[in-house]
Amino acid sequence: MSIKIAILISGSGTTLQNIIDCCASGAIDGEVVKVVASRADAYGLTRAENSGIPNVAVVRKDFDTADAFSEALWSEVDPHEPDLIVLAGFMSLLNVPSRYEGRIMNVHPALIPAFCGQGMYGHHVHKAVLEYGAKLSGVTVHFVNAEYDNGPIIMQSTVEVKEDDTPDTLAERVQAEERAIYPKAVQLFAEGRLKLDGRIVRIVAK
Repeated sequence: MSIKIAILISGSGTTLQNIIDCCASGAIDGEVVKVVASRADAYGLTRAENSGIPNVAVVRKDFDTADAFSEALWSEVDPHEPDLIVLAGFMSLLNVPSRYEGRIMNVHPALIPAFCGQGMYGHHVHKAVLEYGAKLSGVTVHFVNAEYDNGPIIMQSTVEVKEDDTPDTLAERVQAEERAIYPKAVQLFAEGRLKLDGRIVRIVAK
């Protein structure tokens, strides 16, 4: 079944572009129907425009509370009736309406529950991994709830940490792994193969 996907971004939109490309190639049986950015200068809006996808900025700093911001954001998403919401470098905490529970995904550049939570994103994650001396890092795709990086885990993939790594070199390999497994998780959702059992996500065989 082809699904309708809304994507939330805050920056350059490289993950957005990956999802768009995977939909075009058939790797994801879906269509991106809306892109919402939390920053007006997010380059991902240009990527959406170039692909003919409806897009809008709902700027976080324009709202006094997370409630008001979330309400404005969902008012832009709801009319498109997406089956799945994909967070792609989206940096703001969201209120998750009951109608979207189990239908919002995010990707984190480490192996949750390690190196995650508020303030742990991008460069900060990879720097923390190296400073701790971890031998493995990786990628976690998870459903989103009302807490940072706390929702049920869908998929994880490991990346070796090398002795000569810098945050930038580690980030390159982690991002390559993100590009590989995030679309796979979206496709599993499209195939109806993700079943939530409390905190456990079970992947159902075809």
